[in-house]
Amino acid sequence: MSHLEVSFLGTQSFQNSARDATQAMRAVFPPTPLLRNEFLSERFDADIWLKREDLSPVRSYKLRGAFNAMRKVIPEMSLFVCASAGNHAQGVAFMCRQFGVRGVIFMPVTTPQQKIQKTQVFGGDNVEVRLVGDYFDDTLASAQAFCAEAGGHFLSPFDDDDVIEGQASVAVEIQNQLARLPDLLVLPVGGGGLSAGCTSYFGNTLRYALIEPTGAMSLAAAMDAGAPTDVSPINTFVDGAAVAKIGARTFERLKSVPREMVHNIPEDRICGTIIEMLNIEGIVLEPAGALALEALRDLDEIKGKTVVCVASGGNFDFERLPEVKERAQRYSGVKKYFILRMPQRPGALKEFLGILGPEDDIARFEYLKKSARNFGSVLIGIETTRPENFDRITGELDDAGFTYTDITNDETLAQFVI
Repeated sequence: MSHLEVSFLGTQSFQNSARDATQAMRAVFPPTPLLRNEFLSERFDADIWLKREDLSPVRSYKLRGAFNAMRKVIPEMSLFVCASAGNHAQGVAFMCRQFGVRGVIFMPVTTPQQKIQKTQVFGGDNVEVRLVGDYFDDTLASAQAFCAEAGGHFLSPFDDDDVIEGQASVAVEIQNQLARLPDLLVLPVGGGGLSAGCTSYFGNTLRYALIEPTGAMSLAAAMDAGAPTDVSPINTFVDGAAVAKIGARTFERLKSVPREMVHNIPEDRICGTIIEMLNIEGIVLEPAGALALEALRDLDEIKGKTVVCVASGGNFDFERLPEVKERAQRYSGVKKYFILRMPQRPGALKEFLGILGPEDDIARFEYLKKSARNFGSVLIGIETTRPENFDRITGELDDAGFTYTDITNDETLAQFVI
């Protein structure tokens, strides 16, 4: 297929290099699908396409950057080192096996066993996994020290020109598969490798929406400050995009993107899209993979437009599903938690239960302590079908003289009692 020529905020050489990298990848893995999504297209009255990076061999786009960075230094270099507890580790492991080189992957001691096992499976005998440090900063320092001592090549997850070039292969494939330019490209942002690569490839020929999780807005902070800024502490729930400081090289490429194109999505809100895409479309997305799709609700003027959303990854541990459902329900307002001061008298519990309607259900009931001679504190979790039902429930609690505290959005208290 012939390439559509697009202008570039810099030089044509980046486009050519990205196309060369994309062509080289074909010896290792096929393009990921670009699929029109009828469900989302109908909902937003637009032409919505999903770039399905969750269907890559490692269920994320990270193997692209790893491939490109490694091929540039092989055969001179045969030892590759990285620090990662997620998709980057799996991408590096996969490519070490493909290239037949040695890889040493450092992971925090706290890394879930499922991620360790997947990394080892992708790398096979070519990869050694080392568990070092309780926190990622310690893991990173150990990996870099080992790399320097052993004379290896350190593979950054995003802040590397060859990695950025490799991630731009997502844009090359979109261009080839769609056979036209979309009106809008929606990209998740963590360290910035994917977004830097795609925006460098397409330049100013189309609009972008760059989406960060609210608890890790490192690109927004860098744009406001004019330089990469550490936004620690961060919320790590969207682990594939939870980066405290955007890369220097990635920010250099992203800083010219208009500030109004950078958006953020609350972590709990993303959970609704994960559940919805799983139940309705049968698509498994990790939190970072759902960022671009959830952002469609916030984007103006997409009606009738062609929009491509990059579903960046599908490495979802189903042991997290109850937590994801819980977060989605709390954010949407159909589940709340209360500390109820229950009178210690006959009939008090029956009186409380009588307040609940046919759409309400008790999800949690736990007697915490007897706070006074005539009262006891009870943790109550209530699920309902519509958020407005809680207006009736709290109104009737007030009328009945019950004393209660809504702790649904009290993160500190919720950590101890929910």
